[in-house]
Amino acid sequence: MFKHIFVPTDGSELSRATAQRAVSFAKEAGARITAFFAKPEYPIAYFGEGALIDPTTPDKFAELADQQAREFLGEVEKMCADAGVQCSTAAATSDIPYEAIIEAAEKSGCDLIFMASHGRRGISGFLLGSETNKVLTHSKVPVLVYR
Repeated sequence: MFKHIFVPTDGSELSRATAQRAVSFAKEAGARITAFFAKPEYPIAYFGEGALIDPTTPDKFAELADQQAREFLGEVEKMCADAGVQCSTAAATSDIPYEAIIEAAEKSGCDLIFMASHGRRGISGFLLGSETNKVLTHSKVPVLVYR
């Protein structure tokens, strides 16, 4: 039924468990996986007349985000390799993760988005409108939510 499964990850424990279940699901279905990580934009905060000075430069911030993406996506790649499931990875920089997830899933030609019920923000994020809820609301690609 599903041949190309999109698996967004944020590195949380639930996200890892979801990725592991997605890999099992893909193996059973004979599908391949595209793992995805939405890298955050460089934060710029302004207070009054001046900017809050962050010792991290935009280049250093981007380097750290790239490193985090490699780490989280590498975890999913290893799960796939261990299970014999074909895997590719993708990452995009965005402060609106749900939009990045939907755009990347469509661009990758995926026929299912397999994601956790909530991420780093925990249960309150899920109840108050998590990224998962936004993906469910806006995606034309079917979404399977794992709890």
